[in-house]
Amino acid sequence: MKLNIAKTFVISLAFFTISLAWTIYNTFVPIFLIGSEEISGLIKSSTVLGVIMTLDNFFGLIFQPFFGNLSDKTRTRFGRRMPFILAGIPLAAIFFSLIPFYNEIGSLFPFDIRLIILMVSVIGMNFFMSMYRAPATALMPDATPAGLRSRANGIITAMGGLGTIIAFSLGGKLFNINYKFPFLLGGAIMIAALIILFIFHKEPDEPYSADDADDSEKVDTGFLFGKNGQPSAISRTPSLLYMLMTVFFWYCGFECINAFFTLYCQEKFGILPGDATQMLAPMAVLFMICAFPAGLAGGKIGRKKSMLIGNAVVVGSFLIIFMLKEHTFLTVLLGISGVGWSLLTTNAYPAVAEMAPKGHTGLYTGYYYVFTFAASIVSPILYGLTVDILRSQAYLFIFGGIMFILGFVFLSKVKQRDIYHRNGIKTRT
Repeated sequence: MKLNIAKTFVISLAFFTISLAWTIYNTFVPIFLIGSEEISGLIKSSTVLGVIMTLDNFFGLIFQPFFGNLSDKTRTRFGRRMPFILAGIPLAAIFFSLIPFYNEIGSLFPFDIRLIILMVSVIGMNFFMSMYRAPATALMPDATPAGLRSRANGIITAMGGLGTIIAFSLGGKLFNINYKFPFLLGGAIMIAALIILFIFHKEPDEPYSADDADDSEKVDTGFLFGKNGQPSAISRTPSLLYMLMTVFFWYCGFECINAFFTLYCQEKFGILPGDATQMLAPMAVLFMICAFPAGLAGGKIGRKKSMLIGNAVVVGSFLIIFMLKEHTFLTVLLGISGVGWSLLTTNAYPAVAEMAPKGHTGLYTGYYYVFTFAASIVSPILYGLTVDILRSQAYLFIFGGIMFILGFVFLSKVKQRDIYHRNGIKTRT
């Protein structure tokens, strides 16, 4: 059986909108809050800024499993997942597009409520993005045979990378012209992607399952504790907890680099924040380019082996970066780590989806996002404490390397037969 590339591309548009919108959001909303030479800020506290910018992670923890599980149980003429996507994307796009208009809307009131207006837009966007993210991600395993999911996720991951690159490049240029333009363009692209997805993708009446022999579609399984006389998810498949802990530590390592890289470059190499941000571009480009080959590798040699190789590449790159005295080879090493990161993320979600009982793909997608969002909350705080203790940013890549080493330890405990099926049949290696 061959992968339907056209269908996978259409499905990937949902994830593309997520990546595009979040990159624009994370790049420019802090400027609205703290201010710049051209824009007056609304708050003065960096702590408050940090709390606001982690709202998406808290929303993810709360709502991703809920909507993922709800979509598993939904039956409509549009399918299981599409009702959440049809409602979530337009509403998220509206609130997203309203974000930069807090001054204009606030001026309609006799007192200053600009921050309230901005927060209403931010919260609305976060909620409706949470409504459709897990159902949108679950579209892929629903429509893809088990043995082809790594390749399909390679296309989806590449489209996510493309969204990030567009947001960085085109979004940055538009922001310099008018700070509203990136949000208006992003909202328009979200709606256009939804129209294409709705026209060209029809959900299968009976989604593919990694475990078609298991007639457990109506079984309500708990994660830590069993329900209705059924074993819990982690007792049913112990590899699930190991895989989710692996993902947690990977994202702890990745998020601390993402959050503190500019400060690290400024302290260790004397590089200005703007120049440091541009040094991350090759990493994003190589990540996108390597996403589909990483999916092919997962299909050929197995997901676990592909992820072990990617994990080793990231750890090796980080340790070499720590030992650098000058920044000459920093961009090259970041690019190499991007190749490793593509091997990890492209194969990680299909590995978790593979363990889902029939009819529970959305719920397991929610589990996956709970652990990634938890890492996004914990990692910056934990590394911040490390900096306070050591009084230096110089250990950023050592901290990140340790997180990826812990991920490697948990990944080694995952059984290959639980995360990789060839043509729907579990391997025995």
